[in-house]
Amino acid sequence: MSYLLAFLGFIALIVFHEAGHFTAAKAVGMRVERFSLFFGPLLVKVRRGETEYGIGPIPLGGYVKITGMNPHEEMAPEVLPRAYFNQPVWKRIVVILAGPFVNLLIAFFIFFGVFLASGVLVPSHTVAAGSLQAPGSHYLKAGDKIVSVDGRRHLSLTQITHQIASHRCPGQQTAGCVAKTPVALVVRRDHRLLTFQIRPHYDPRLGRVRIGFAFAYGVQRLGPAAAANESVDKMWFVTTTTVSTVARIFEPKERSQLHGAVGAFKITQQVFAYSATQALLTLALISLSLAIINLFPFLPLDGGHVFWALAEKVRGRRIPFSVMERAGVVGFVLIILVFVIGLSNDISTLTGSGFNVR
Repeated sequence: MSYLLAFLGFIALIVFHEAGHFTAAKAVGMRVERFSLFFGPLLVKVRRGETEYGIGPIPLGGYVKITGMNPHEEMAPEVLPRAYFNQPVWKRIVVILAGPFVNLLIAFFIFFGVFLASGVLVPSHTVAAGSLQAPGSHYLKAGDKIVSVDGRRHLSLTQITHQIASHRCPGQQTAGCVAKTPVALVVRRDHRLLTFQIRPHYDPRLGRVRIGFAFAYGVQRLGPAAAANESVDKMWFVTTTTVSTVARIFEPKERSQLHGAVGAFKITQQVFAYSATQALLTLALISLSLAIINLFPFLPLDGGHVFWALAEKVRGRRIPFSVMERAGVVGFVLIILVFVIGLSNDISTLTGSGFNVR
């Protein structure tokens, strides 16, 4: 069942993306010849008016065929005024951006709905279960609430960490060394205030001393405005991370983080198997990633069409299609490169430890 749900989720994202192009093209008066789910010769098709709707055999995407995307194609005289390349630049840009825009809307509304219904996890001042390590394990218990550190109350979690880290080992800071001065820690346990003097140990992985506990997470409920703000923040973080990863694709560390459709499908299938909420968030991330990748300024991506439409506007006359075709070869090579790297990482992960999303 999880495989079916993941597959249907991917189909929905494809349909909505192409429906964005389709609806915008119809709205500005362009002639849409075909709306196809998947690629290849249509297995099932039906014609409604001037548009043919169908399903192809290769489930790797979909497309909307608008008359005149190639200015050299043969067209009947009566459809020439409605051909893509005979439309004003602003109409072409609206049609092209409609697909990614729908993906952005899908991502936003999924994030918004989940955050509004479930809230967000935020760290609290409470000691988490299972997180205690020496020396904290000799003093603290899960559920203890941090009241003050070194006499300072009402500290944020970051301030608590910094205050503990202000204690240093005498001499050189080496793995496991003990701070010269103890941390005065006051906690609330079962309605009682307890005070401990704890000497933190130096952790070379963190580059600072630590007592040896983690903060527990709690659910913070959000109103509509806060849920919308959280959604925008999440989308901005994903956008900057995705762009940074693709921009540094030739760096081994960044390249290893890139995954393709196989990996995305497998992750979605796994999260559908145990959490509907996490599955929805995964689909939101995939939808957002589709929008971001599609906006890169290389043909045949949507961003490539926008780039050349703007170039035509700046130039003041049409860009020769031959120039766009040559530029499209470069874009196509880059897309294939990203696809191969993503697929390679997917295969490597699937044959290794797998996509451990739990």
